[in-house]
Amino acid sequence: MSSVSPLVSCRAIRKTYNHGEAQTPALRGADLDIHGGELLILAGPSGCGKTSLISIIGGMLDADSGDCKVLDKNIRTMSAQQRARFRGQHIGFVFQSFNLLPALTAVENISVPLLLQGVPRKAAESQARIVLESLGLASRADHSPGRMSGGQQQRVAIARALVHEPRLIICDEPTSSLDHDAGQTVMETLRKVARTAGRALLVVTHDPRIFCFADRIARMDDGRVISIETHSPKNFLS
Repeated sequence: MSSVSPLVSCRAIRKTYNHGEAQTPALRGADLDIHGGELLILAGPSGCGKTSLISIIGGMLDADSGDCKVLDKNIRTMSAQQRARFRGQHIGFVFQSFNLLPALTAVENISVPLLLQGVPRKAAESQARIVLESLGLASRADHSPGRMSGGQQQRVAIARALVHEPRLIICDEPTSSLDHDAGQTVMETLRKVARTAGRALLVVTHDPRIFCFADRIARMDDGRVISIETHSPKNFLS
């Protein structure tokens, strides 16, 4: 992986939150690279800066200083409008709380990123059904989130993150609300996605049960990445 440029390169990222006269340092010079074809887990205690770092990488939060390049584009030099457009084209998000719209069906939820890019509804829903079928949920395509289990909702959230074929996928605690078997299934799906040429997955988690799926584990504490270990990912059937 070191012979090619990383998909994400963060150097000396700093972020401090101001609360009136009080200041809370969240990132104190964080460095991180993420390479194509890998699943990188970002681990560490609550309050160590994980959420701030992934929010900066995803273009949802401004760093105070440092450089963050995603696909060779410097996120920090983009305007808010440019960052929003860049996210819509190149980054997929799987949120801890799924963030599915309860009034929409699975297919309609998954279609949202394509509709925001101006793809016609019929074409967007057709692509959504293809992605949903690849995740084993074709039979739930026209169900609302309230008629699905937690694991099924999580797979719909994953499908929504994949439907526009992003190069980078960021997952925030993807197994936190799932039992062991459902969590393992979700991670196997994400692992397969990471193996797709040119894609990378960044997974934030407190769940040590899924460490076995990582290529590398980056550990954070006190606003910095303090160690990165290479891992031998769990084998699974393709």
